[in-house]
Amino acid sequence: MSRIAARRRVTRLSVGGSRMERADFLAVEEPLEIRVSGRSLAVTMRTPGNDIDLAAGFLVSEGVIHRSGDLMAAIHCASDGEPNTYNVLDVALGPGVPPPDPSLQRNFTTTSACGLCGKASIEAVHTAARYTVDTDPLTIDAARLIGFPDALRAGQAVFERTGGLHAAALFDGRSGDLLVLREDVGRHNAVDKVVGWALRNDRLPARGCVLMVSGRASFELTQKALMAGIPMLAAVSAPSSLAVELAADAGLTLAGFVRGPSMVLYSRPDRVTDDVAAPPPDRTDPRAEHRARHLQEADQS
Repeated sequence: MSRIAARRRVTRLSVGGSRMERADFLAVEEPLEIRVSGRSLAVTMRTPGNDIDLAAGFLVSEGVIHRSGDLMAAIHCASDGEPNTYNVLDVALGPGVPPPDPSLQRNFTTTSACGLCGKASIEAVHTAARYTVDTDPLTIDAARLIGFPDALRAGQAVFERTGGLHAAALFDGRSGDLLVLREDVGRHNAVDKVVGWALRNDRLPARGCVLMVSGRASFELTQKALMAGIPMLAAVSAPSSLAVELAADAGLTLAGFVRGPSMVLYSRPDRVTDDVAAPPPDRTDPRAEHRARHLQEADQS
């Protein structure tokens, strides 16, 4: 099997200080060719591991499959008589599932930075979602939501060794439980691995769940959340303008800059509540008590 981290000798240099050689770990990046019934559909640059989840999530994002029964089998295979490098995955679709439309075929390799690169047309980017999220009754307290980035970071085992991977995780919005976490050099791949896990475990649509990502919230990640029926996308960094527009149109809650004690809500803020009680007034200061009583009377008027 392919490695997820590679060891290499490096030189660490401090300006005005010492120069030291040591061993370091790098996140592995290798191509994965996704085939459907023997026909090549796409090549994506990814971190090896959870490849079946990656392929399944990719096919969900492309609108090819929607439930676990749509995916019959997936197997790593050799390419053109070469030894099996585990970089080619052939997927068999379930009975009655139409093969991917030719318009979905990538014209060139998808990089780890862009999962939309190579689309045959701009129109194909706006994939029609099978699920709707605007009526999802999910609500989550802000105090719970701001704990998700720490849980995400704590689960990044490969990032701890390499410092070079993105992460995505699916949380249960009601309990706050971490359902699945995946890492990859590509943020879109990490999300596909999460969505693929959800499909294979009969969790689609992912009602009442929150998708947490370690980087920014792009249009592509927002679209992937919608294709999986996830009603909330949270990111530690900023969203793009197109991501916000798509989220607002679809009724998805998009939270950015989820760091420390705060966040910014760009769409459907009603799903995030703040039930933390205000601290009691300082009884040692009569002015504080007077201000509190004044505010209470103002609220009742």
